[in-house]
Amino acid sequence: MRKTLLIMGMCLLISGVLFAGGKQEEPAATEAEPAGSADTGMSNLEKSLEADAGALKLKAPDGQPLIYPGFIKEFPKRPADPEALPEEDPGRWYDFEYAGWSTDKVNIPKSPGDGSIGKKIIMIGQGEHPYYTAYNNAAKAMAKNYGIDLKITIPNWDINTQNQYVDQAINERPDMIILLPLDPKVSVQQFKKINEAGIPVIAAHMLTSEDALKYCLLWTGPDEWAPRRELSKLLAEKLGYKGGYAIMSHNPGGSTYFSRAYGYVSTLSQIAPDMELLDIQSPGFDAEKSKQLALDWMKRYQDKLKAIIAADDSAQMTGIIEAVKQAKRDDIVLIAAGNSKVGMDGVKNGDILAINYETPAGCAATAIKVAADWFNGKDVPRAVYLPPVIIDKSNVDDFYPAQW
Repeated sequence: MRKTLLIMGMCLLISGVLFAGGKQEEPAATEAEPAGSADTGMSNLEKSLEADAGALKLKAPDGQPLIYPGFIKEFPKRPADPEALPEEDPGRWYDFEYAGWSTDKVNIPKSPGDGSIGKKIIMIGQGEHPYYTAYNNAAKAMAKNYGIDLKITIPNWDINTQNQYVDQAINERPDMIILLPLDPKVSVQQFKKINEAGIPVIAAHMLTSEDALKYCLLWTGPDEWAPRRELSKLLAEKLGYKGGYAIMSHNPGGSTYFSRAYGYVSTLSQIAPDMELLDIQSPGFDAEKSKQLALDWMKRYQDKLKAIIAADDSAQMTGIIEAVKQAKRDDIVLIAAGNSKVGMDGVKNGDILAINYETPAGCAATAIKVAADWFNGKDVPRAVYLPPVIIDKSNVDDFYPAQW
């Protein structure tokens, strides 16, 4: 398994009620052995710290560890005015890629330092999707390991419902809230409201804005930018550092839109200046629309089009692969974010050059792990990233069965 380790500031990973369209999940039984289940005469903190060993043994459905070792991430100096830089300049995206590291924190609660066992956490998710099924199951497994009472609420992609769940969570007065923000702009008020209620809060999965992160203990999730840079290197090498490429982006507005579009653009402009960006469009996550867009690109750009980059290795990539085969364009190189079964099968049979490991289980487990660390009085960094891991034909078999 290839793990790409970046050199940048130390981040260690050791250590039904329904609203409109939403739902909540109560804790479910998992394979993890709950912490503190036996009376050993140890204190709550001692039992909680002992649960670390169990956390490191837990595995995701694909056999990969739920908790990856930490990696070092170097933080370059911030440009004086990032927004004044062109989109092709990596510095233009500094505040997107490195959000949360330089902001002054506001009203951050002090850890009780008395252990995780018996603590109540409410996790406010995003929506129904196979990715989040795996995410929620892993969160429950890790919570059970640490003796945490976890409740998960799911607003089904509706920001108004998520706001309602934030209010409900505050009223329940849990020991912590973990929020997966749907909208970076709206999340500022969400995190501020939780912070002002005196409840510690962790931002998870989707990287939000600098203004929002000042109210949070920390942010944890995948490093969305590092895999784009690594995939760009593989693509450039495959194409001999020349040729045109087009990008099917994520839905506009969120952090993944910028990383899964301009992470590639800003990297390729530096390492392969002879490669040309032909187009960026957002067809959504619909296979037929993605297929039609890919066919339109091939018709419009003809032989200039040498690569298509997708924000999603499942629905978008399904449409792209169908289009390439229909047009008999086996010269077009494909890369994508994510490692669904569709994407991994595409890598295995040679339709896709490479993808990156997007572990919903590891992402969720890490959020619960750092929450437990905080309850246990450990120092936690401002951001905890999952390390970037690239999947190609040489190692794809290591990641079956797919988590989603």
